[in-house]
Amino acid sequence: MPHVRSVAVGVWVGTGARRETPELTGISHFLEHMVFQGTRDYSAEAIARSIDSIGGHLDAYTTKELVSFNTKVLDEHLPLAVDVLADLVLRPLLREADIEKEKGVVLEEIKMETDSPEYLVHELFCRRFWPGHSLGTPILGTPETVRSFQREALTGYHDSVYTASNLLVTAAGNVQHEQLLALIEPEFSGLPPAAPPPPAEPATPRPHLHLEHKPSLEQVHLCLGVPSYPVNHERRYDCYVLNTILGAGMSSRLFQNIREKRGLAYSVGSELSLFRDTGCLLISAGTSAGHAGEVVRLTLEELARLKAVPVGEEELERAKSHLKGSIMLSLESTSARMANLARQHLFFGRFFDLDEILAGIEGVTAESVQSVARAFFSSGNLALTALGPLEGVRFSELAV
Repeated sequence: MPHVRSVAVGVWVGTGARRETPELTGISHFLEHMVFQGTRDYSAEAIARSIDSIGGHLDAYTTKELVSFNTKVLDEHLPLAVDVLADLVLRPLLREADIEKEKGVVLEEIKMETDSPEYLVHELFCRRFWPGHSLGTPILGTPETVRSFQREALTGYHDSVYTASNLLVTAAGNVQHEQLLALIEPEFSGLPPAAPPPPAEPATPRPHLHLEHKPSLEQVHLCLGVPSYPVNHERRYDCYVLNTILGAGMSSRLFQNIREKRGLAYSVGSELSLFRDTGCLLISAGTSAGHAGEVVRLTLEELARLKAVPVGEEELERAKSHLKGSIMLSLESTSARMANLARQHLFFGRFFDLDEILAGIEGVTAESVQSVARAFFSSGNLALTALGPLEGVRFSELAV
């Protein structure tokens, strides 16, 4: 991207909550925290100052299926950015005193998130949608598992997961491939070879109806979901368009019907959570106890309508234009393009250029959207979790 002065570079680890055993739930996220407490060449304060002092941005995050360490700097500071990232990923000290201190930080993070009803209802939903599977466990871990982490477990996990076959480096911006390679190779070439991690255990979605009474809340928070195709499925573009029509954006059916026309909710929408071998289309809303049943009923009516009636040409084109515009605008960001490179390599093993992605969206038809709706919007697939002041709240039969 020669027209910009920035470079975004990231190191991606093929792990996450998905690959954790029950006793190590949350260790990927905890280790992501711990590397910032000191490395061979940088103290915790030096790590914070290194990128901040040059006006850059340093970040890390953990998902169900990957961990990212990434930074965005001016192109002239790329050598420093690579040096800091390599030290974080390859040479963390993982000192016992830092581990005990960071336990307190992560425990406070868990408390903060648990105090958020939007977070809590999502976690309750996932736990029952993928019961007994790591996809249903919290990325942050639990207070019990976090308190149990010891240095031996952290170093062992780091050594087994942060390996040559499980690391990916991507970059975008004012950078040349050979320039980046010259910086990366001295840092990472000493990694011993290791076999790729075994395939993750498959997950099977399970329908459910779970109501959790929490009278201290002012609203009932709803998560209603159905299975979807995995992230690399050939019909993923149909899913993207369907989700856009249903609940992604202000012109979507759920937003217009539930918020704008009836005023039943401030927040309502849908999203796709897609993984290597499974997926979920999840509808979320927050509403009063008196309106919760009606919001669920109206949502189910929208699902039934998508099954029964093909999407009109104007609405279909509007959804496709929304998707294409969002993708093209996002790829003007060096950080977004760097992350896009990583996702494509990790989940597809190849790179799709923009024209190929746009062609995939353009190929979606009203019939293909209806076909996906019919495949997943069935009474036997529906899962609903509700959290809030539920005394006296009743939901009619979950059926579409």
